[in-house]
Amino acid sequence: MNDGLIPSRYAKALYKLAVENGDCDEIYEQLRALSSRYTAIDELKRVMLNPYIPAEEKGKVMLLAAGAKPGSSLDKFILLIIRNNRAEFLRKIALSFVDLYREKHNIAKVEITTAAQLPDDEIQAIIGIVKKQLGEVTLETSVEIDPELIGGFTVKVGDVLLDASVKNELKKLRLNLLSK
Repeated sequence: MNDGLIPSRYAKALYKLAVENGDCDEIYEQLRALSSRYTAIDELKRVMLNPYIPAEEKGKVMLLAAGAKPGSSLDKFILLIIRNNRAEFLRKIALSFVDLYREKHNIAKVEITTAAQLPDDEIQAIIGIVKKQLGEVTLETSVEIDPELIGGFTVKVGDVLLDASVKNELKKLRLNLLSK
């Protein structure tokens, strides 16, 4: 089976279960937390892929990382994944669920990266422009600082990137000069 097909199928099944149980919003937040922690903490990956750690222990670790309660729908789902030897797909399942949730609830993920800390009113102005372009969409916004941009900002919405940084302008200028 395909690496994208397995996570997608599990995510759809979990979404259906979450809707039936009425805890879809809670599971969404927990899986967002789990996927970011899974990326940030290397030890979680090692625990999940270690064949000598019992499935129940792996489940407890993942449940703790997600911030979910024992006995919850997510707890049972994580144990199911681990018992079915799909632990390696857990992060991809979490990401697929988050994407599915955003699609069903008309949520757009917006990542704003600036060269330096901007005042809140300027960040809100950028968010306002994005909201105006996207229309009736709920925005899930994150703001990061990357000094390598030199100046300006980038805005990423889904797979679309608007690059209004000095670094990008210098790159364009360099390419233009090299082509002549």
